[in-house]
Amino acid sequence: GLKLIQVSDDGHGIRCEDLPILCERHTTSKLSAYEDLQTIKSMGFRGEALASMTYVGHVTVTTITEGQLHGYRVSYRDGVMENDPKPCAAVKGTQVMVENLFYNMVARRKTLENSNDDYPKIVDFISRFAVHHINVNFSCRKHGANRADVHSGSTSSRLDAIRNVYGASVVRDLMEIQVSDENAVDEIFKMDGFISNANYVAKKTTMILFINDRLVDCTSLKRATEFVYSAILPQASKPFIYMSINLPPEHVDVNIHPTKKEVSLLNQERIIEKIKDAIEEKLMNCNNTRIFQTQALNSSALTQSNTRKDMGTEISTPTGDKSQKIPVSQMVRTDPRDPSGRLHTYWQGQSSNLEKKSDLVTVRNIVRSRRNPKDAGDLSSRHELLTEIDSNLHPGELILTCDV
Repeated sequence: GLKLIQVSDDGHGIRCEDLPILCERHTTSKLSAYEDLQTIKSMGFRGEALASMTYVGHVTVTTITEGQLHGYRVSYRDGVMENDPKPCAAVKGTQVMVENLFYNMVARRKTLENSNDDYPKIVDFISRFAVHHINVNFSCRKHGANRADVHSGSTSSRLDAIRNVYGASVVRDLMEIQVSDENAVDEIFKMDGFISNANYVAKKTTMILFINDRLVDCTSLKRATEFVYSAILPQASKPFIYMSINLPPEHVDVNIHPTKKEVSLLNQERIIEKIKDAIEEKLMNCNNTRIFQTQALNSSALTQSNTRKDMGTEISTPTGDKSQKIPVSQMVRTDPRDPSGRLHTYWQGQSSNLEKKSDLVTVRNIVRSRRNPKDAGDLSSRHELLTEIDSNLHPGELILTCDV
């Protein structure tokens, strides 16, 4: 983070006589000639990243080349060495440490220290690389946390890598897809990956796109795939897409964006249309069947035993079976003889029609005497109406009437 960033490799190392120019601009470029810009295969090529770090942090480099008895360590500031290289113990390769990042930019440092948005971006960035580079171990753990947010081991299966990073629920709804040029002799591009089927449901599109092993964004390709899924998925549902596209280096322009996050492709419209058609065909073939999650039935042991007794059949149930405990709110009552879930438990106890009628008469007399104590008589038509209501009254209902 802001305190320390350390990167180590097991490469050939850096010669001692090359250390004075190591952190100068463009000296670490991978290009040997101007024409190499047309066929870039490396992730970085400008040679400015290491030089830029020396202007905002304290950079220390430790390196050793093959055959040397000891390595060298040197510190850099503002693109130049602070002192001469000093001999030191070292392992094979080169180690670069950046300490106190943005130490000379107080406002920028305070903004990063108080921001909670950067760590989720780091986790998402590492997760995408963990899915693509399946032969590399990735681990990301926040300082002070007990467990890693990203942990993927080396594997030979792309699905295993996706399962380790995004979970088994995502892998369950994925299907493989491959697209390439029809002319195998003059093959322009080749794409392989995994896309979600019609059963996958998510609130946000997850699209992992690598072009020539470079993690990039392609707005037009993302828009085209989402348009295809809009006719298949339910409303507001988004897909999961992983694609790895291989193209000739001369057909990819990585200089259109300062961070090389976006690229421009030769014949981009034709490539996107071909990928779009392949996704649409794949989804149409699998759209005939869909999987729906069902609720668990409220099949209690009491209901099962009563049902078996009523049927006159004895069925032995293994005592070793332990059913998973299901919350009552998620159960579905399917048997009317099952006492659990009945509404009768919330009603008053059942009684005979005669008792109900006597209770009604008593209640009416009490209410009548309270509301109109001087008038003890009543119309005969009213008595006939009340008698008719009592005869049609459901036994479980109680109606209170009063004089107004």
